[in-house]
Amino acid sequence: MSFSRPVHFSRPVHALTAAAAVVAVALGPSAQAAPAASAPPLPSADQLTSALLTAADLGPGYTATPVTQSPSTGGNQSPVTGCAGLSALINMHATQTGSPVAHAAVALDGPNGNPMVTQALAAEAPDRLTADFNTATDALRSCRTVTFNGGNNDKVTFTVTPVALGDRKEAPAVRVTGTLAGVQLNGYVGIERFGNAVMAFGYFQRQGADQQTASIHYRTAVAKAERALGAKAGSTTPLTATPAAGRPA
Repeated sequence: MSFSRPVHFSRPVHALTAAAAVVAVALGPSAQAAPAASAPPLPSADQLTSALLTAADLGPGYTATPVTQSPSTGGNQSPVTGCAGLSALINMHATQTGSPVAHAAVALDGPNGNPMVTQALAAEAPDRLTADFNTATDALRSCRTVTFNGGNNDKVTFTVTPVALGDRKEAPAVRVTGTLAGVQLNGYVGIERFGNAVMAFGYFQRQGADQQTASIHYRTAVAKAERALGAKAGSTTPLTATPAAGRPA
């Protein structure tokens, strides 16, 4: 079977990756309010971008692909059904026209688009981020099946299973598995917090389910974010200064 990544195949997969890019933060309308003057400064979009993975971080054969700043599934207003908590988070973002907070995202394709690695970072005021992170954590942990609709009748129903991706066993992560046109799709999605920034990571694969490689890339993403943002994974302490370039956190 050819894995040349035809359009009808990639659309629902990108619906899933778009979901991974927003599942970490449920940025509702109330998040658009300006932070209080006494609040610690949030990481800038440039700082978040510097914390993202690059093709060089993952090894030979990976290339960066464009990502949209606001998740989109071709105009589909309800890209996700099933798993009420997770669906509510993702569908809410599908109808928004932009992001009210600093954020950055990257998608990295392996040879012939397989596997695909996605990463998104966003920053919020600490109290809001705590609430949003807890909401997203509960949504991931309570989900057992979820259906992604990529448009043009391309739908994939995924089975969702909790897994451990990184060194922090309490960090929320799941494996998703489904089938489209006889082709098995597998993915690993994890979310992590770094002070007042949050990361969503995705590893998606046609055929096969390489959790070891997914875990290696996840750990690489976490380590790079820790260095760039100056906060340890799992930390709830707001960032107060930008780490000096090239200096380990």
